[in-house]
Amino acid sequence: MIRKLLQKVFKRKKTADTVSDSLLQLCAIPVKRHGIHRNQINSCALKITQELQKAGFSAFVVGGAVRDLLLGLEPKDFDVATNATPEQVRSAFRRSRIIGRRFRLVHVMCGLETVEVSTFRGPSPDNAHPLEVNGITDQHGRLLHDNVFGSQEEDAIRRDFTMNALYYDPATEEIHDYLNGYEDIRCRTLRIIGEPVSRYREDPVRMLRAVRLAAKLGLQMDAKTAQPIGDLASLLQNVPAARLFDEMLKLLLSGHSLACVVDLRARGLHHGLLPMLDIILEQPLGERFITLALKDTDERVLQNRPVSPAFLFASLLWHEVLANWNRYKEDGEKPSVALYKAMDNVLAKQQKNLAIPRRFSATIQEIWIMQPRFESRAGRGPFRLISHPRFRAAYDFMLLRAESGETGVEIASWWKDFLSANQEQRDKMIQTLSSPAKKRRKRNRRKSAIDKIDVAEKTAS
Repeated sequence: MIRKLLQKVFKRKKTADTVSDSLLQLCAIPVKRHGIHRNQINSCALKITQELQKAGFSAFVVGGAVRDLLLGLEPKDFDVATNATPEQVRSAFRRSRIIGRRFRLVHVMCGLETVEVSTFRGPSPDNAHPLEVNGITDQHGRLLHDNVFGSQEEDAIRRDFTMNALYYDPATEEIHDYLNGYEDIRCRTLRIIGEPVSRYREDPVRMLRAVRLAAKLGLQMDAKTAQPIGDLASLLQNVPAARLFDEMLKLLLSGHSLACVVDLRARGLHHGLLPMLDIILEQPLGERFITLALKDTDERVLQNRPVSPAFLFASLLWHEVLANWNRYKEDGEKPSVALYKAMDNVLAKQQKNLAIPRRFSATIQEIWIMQPRFESRAGRGPFRLISHPRFRAAYDFMLLRAESGETGVEIASWWKDFLSANQEQRDKMIQTLSSPAKKRRKRNRRKSAIDKIDVAEKTAS
């Protein structure tokens, strides 16, 4: 019976057989074994499951929240899965709205909190050949529409990884496990559900998710899960740029971005995300700079300190800007013009792969533009610079450049002293720095005047 259900869901015997090898029967894991109590569930998610169950529907806390609780982590989000349709969920909660096109969901609001409620997914209509365009998948096998509802068992099979196919019932405090996900968590194994190639073709972002979850949770990818990733990396080019940016941002803000980037590169996935990354990491200064930037980002995330996505992408792309800037200057462009051309060139290339929102790209450019201004420390320049709204981000960026060896440490040291000084001390610092420059200018003017006199005398004679 289970094999027939799987064949119905996946429409291909090979895929069904692969899943059925590990799918034996529904396992209801009691609380005394898994240890998760309902008081650990977010109050909004708990209220939603209770209301839906009172209305006669099934409702479970599902996915990442259950996984994280089993791993001893604090979940960031609590999602709910139910057999109620989006319209039925919407009518049950006054403060809710239906969202999504590829798969409709309901966002239910409780105060300032929002919980995502999904209806159990059923088998997606599919033709015999996985690459045939039928309005549901594209020519690469990627699902375009997925609004087909089904049973809890079918929903479990449609999820991405076994550890994300666990359903927690707050009423009984049991976990429903159809795919041995509980044991995979105990063994710290990341295993995709079904035949890996077809599942990655359905949604290529699953490859990025696999890299992120493995690094973030300290898991080992199952061999079958990992094997096809490198060969299918090109599928990421077919993912909408905005969705790719969102997934990349999750990866970089996971608290394990350095490990993720190393793994992305090792598996060949970075070519569809940050195509400049391979070039950058082959440059000694570029590799050190990015390593320091990612380490700093990971530390801030793990310490619950704020992280700026704009700063992060400015760091990842900076050495490509630097290479373009130097090339334009060698071609005879003025430094300021060369910098603007370099920024436009790099961001234009990147926009083809990652749709970096304008609110981020504008800040990225401001951080880059201010870098040459740190070298000019005469007159009122330093005072104008510290009044810039993006000064702190640009300053931190300059310190990162100094730490990586790209720019002089004396400049970073001077700015540190300048920021910690009072107004009188700042004036003296600038005056001290300006005095030698003024003497040089006077000396040059005097020499120029003498040269003009000599030329005039020779002309007269």
